[in-house]
Amino acid sequence: MNALRDLDPDRPVLIAGPTASGKSALALRIAETQGGVIVNADAIQVYENWRVLTARPSPEEEARAPHRLYGHVAFDAEYSVGHWLREVAPILQDSRRPIIVGGTGLYFTSLTQGLAEIPPTPADIRAQADARVAAEGFESLLAELDSRTRARIDCANPMRVQRAWEVWRTTGRPMAQWHDETPPPLLPEEECTPILFDVDVNWLRARIAWRFDRMLDQGALQEARENLPRWDPTHLSSKAIGAPELIAHLRGEITLDQARERATIATRQFAKRQRTWFRGRMKNWQAWSPEQSFT
Repeated sequence: MNALRDLDPDRPVLIAGPTASGKSALALRIAETQGGVIVNADAIQVYENWRVLTARPSPEEEARAPHRLYGHVAFDAEYSVGHWLREVAPILQDSRRPIIVGGTGLYFTSLTQGLAEIPPTPADIRAQADARVAAEGFESLLAELDSRTRARIDCANPMRVQRAWEVWRTTGRPMAQWHDETPPPLLPEEECTPILFDVDVNWLRARIAWRFDRMLDQGALQEARENLPRWDPTHLSSKAIGAPELIAHLRGEITLDQARERATIATRQFAKRQRTWFRGRMKNWQAWSPEQSFT
């Protein structure tokens, strides 16, 4: 594939890539030129309380093409890949072509490879896991996982480690065993056009810094101020990159420059984890560069 015009307009499109790489711009361009509905595949963009800081499409962009599963979940609600798949399923039955875009790799692999029906985590086990992570770090949970599960999850991602630990404690069965019983996928990869943004690391680092400054210009600090009275670091919505840093600034713990620097570093680290995930699990996806989005 060399350019946008080569896309088959009759096939669903999947667009994955690291944060700040230009995925949403490509999705919008495809929707405007070929038609379709843009579907969010980002675990934090589902939350209603962070539009600017999670780089959700603006109201103006949402007016240019249909968008689904953005900002529709309450700030304190639980949300998992299972929730997402259940919400995506009826969208796939729509007559409009889905253009699924985001940076949460687990959403894409679950969509195209299937997801095991794992029971939800009870509140007491979630609280125990949160307390362990706060006191000892997520590595303490990782050390208790079986070797097969450790080989299959992103061991550098605290959320994935905690989820695997909670599954084991809730069901008495390791996550790997649940994965072995995975049902058929909702949307097999061979029925889609799967695109993976492959960007230069130095280009991405510069863009990450530029984008965070742009977020501040667009009101990210005011957005954090609105979240301050109800801030709870255990909420999944509080995992928005930059949120803990801006909250710390508003509490007088660090300067705005320090918050900017820490948030930029955290974003770069997150992008590195994303790239590792994508390269390990999406080897057959079609590489795409930002320049191709406009040719």
